[in-house]
Amino acid sequence: MKNRTWTKNKHADGLDKAGRVIQLLSFLLLSVGLVSSANAGPREQAKRIHDRLAGVPPSEAVLAQMEADIGLGQTMAAANLAMEDPNFYNVTLKNFAAPWTNRDGSVFVPLNDYIATVVGMIRDDVPFNTLLSADILYMGAGSLGLPPYSNNNNDHYAQLENQSLDMKTGLVQTTQSSVTGLPPAATAGIWTTRAAAEAFFVAGTNRAMFRFTMVNHMCNDMEQVHDPKLIPDRIRQDVSRSPGGDSRLFFNNCVGCHTGMDPLTQAFAYYNFDETSGSIEYTPGVVQPKYFNNDANFEFGYRTPNDSWDNYWREGQNQFLGWSPSLPGSGSGAKSMGEELGNSGAFASCQVKKVFRAVCLREPEDAADRFQVSQMVTSLQAGYRMKQTFAEAAVYCMGQ
Repeated sequence: MKNRTWTKNKHADGLDKAGRVIQLLSFLLLSVGLVSSANAGPREQAKRIHDRLAGVPPSEAVLAQMEADIGLGQTMAAANLAMEDPNFYNVTLKNFAAPWTNRDGSVFVPLNDYIATVVGMIRDDVPFNTLLSADILYMGAGSLGLPPYSNNNNDHYAQLENQSLDMKTGLVQTTQSSVTGLPPAATAGIWTTRAAAEAFFVAGTNRAMFRFTMVNHMCNDMEQVHDPKLIPDRIRQDVSRSPGGDSRLFFNNCVGCHTGMDPLTQAFAYYNFDETSGSIEYTPGVVQPKYFNNDANFEFGYRTPNDSWDNYWREGQNQFLGWSPSLPGSGSGAKSMGEELGNSGAFASCQVKKVFRAVCLREPEDAADRFQVSQMVTSLQAGYRMKQTFAEAAVYCMGQ
C-alpha cells in the first residue's frame, strides 16, 4: 500500500511538473506574441492592415508606400491605400454581404444584385443609412458584354462573377426604378432587389423580410426585442390567441414579438416574390393575399387594409434601439420604414460590429474594444461612410 501511494504521488508530481512546464511555455509564447505585436514596426503594421482588408499580401510598391504613411503617422492613408486592392471588393466585401442575402446565412452563394449593391455603395461612399430605402442598384457596366439585367433571373451577376470581372471598376450605379420597373416610391434599397425578394418575400407572410433585417442589419433577433407589455391591437389574424389551447403562451410569448413586428411589416403589404415568373411583384393599393393566410385562426385579429406602418418600439424597452427623433415613427410603404430602421442607433452599431468582426476576426472583447466600437459608431453616423469604418477597424487591429 505504501509503495502504491508513493508511486501515485510520484506520478502526480510528474504530471504537476509537466503542467507547470506547459504553463511556462504558454506564458513565454504569449509574451513573445505580445511583445511582437507591441513592437511591430511600420512595415509589419502595413502588411497586417493590407492582409486584414484585402486578404492578400501587398505588392512591394504598395507596402513601401503604406510603410511610409504609417511612419508619418498617417495610418488611415495606409488603410485607404490597402482598400485600393481589387480583392477588397471582389472578396472581402462580397463575403461580408453574401450571408445577408439568404436564410441560411451562407457565404457560398452566387453574386447577385443585393451583394453588388452593397459593394457598390461601400466603394462609392454612398451613405449606408440609405441601404434600406434608396432607389439604387449596382450592375455590371454595359461595356463588359454581360447579359442584360433581368427581373426573372440572376444571369447578369452570375456572368459577372464567372468571368472574374473586377467589381472595383466594373460596377456602375443606376436606379432600380429605371431597370426593374418599380415606381421610385416603391423602391427600398436592398429590400427590393431581386435577390432579397427571392429569399425573403417568397411565400410566407413577409415577416421573414423583417426578421432577417433585424438579424442582419440591426444585430438583434426577435427574442432580443421581445416586449409583451405593448398594446397588441395590430397583431394579424393568423396568430392564434390560444396556441395549443393555452392563451398564456400567446400573452407570455407570441405577443412579445408580434406586437412590434406586425405593425412594421405592414409596410411590405404590397410586395411578393412570384415563383412562377421569378420576379418581385408590387401591387400598389392592393394588399397581397398572403397577409390573409390563416385568417380564421383569430377572426377578430387585425386585418391589413394597406401598407401603413407604425413603430410601437419607440415606447417601452426597445427605445434602446435608438430611434431618430427627427423621424415621425410611422408612415406608408417600405421606403419610409427603411428610413426608420436605417437611421436608428442599432443600425449604425450593427454595421460597426460586423466590420470589426470581419476585419479583426473576433468579437469586441474588453473595455478597449468596446470603447473603440463606440468611437467607430460615432464616426459612422457623421456620414455613414463604410470604407471609413473598415479603415478604422484595420488600423485599430493592426497590432494584433
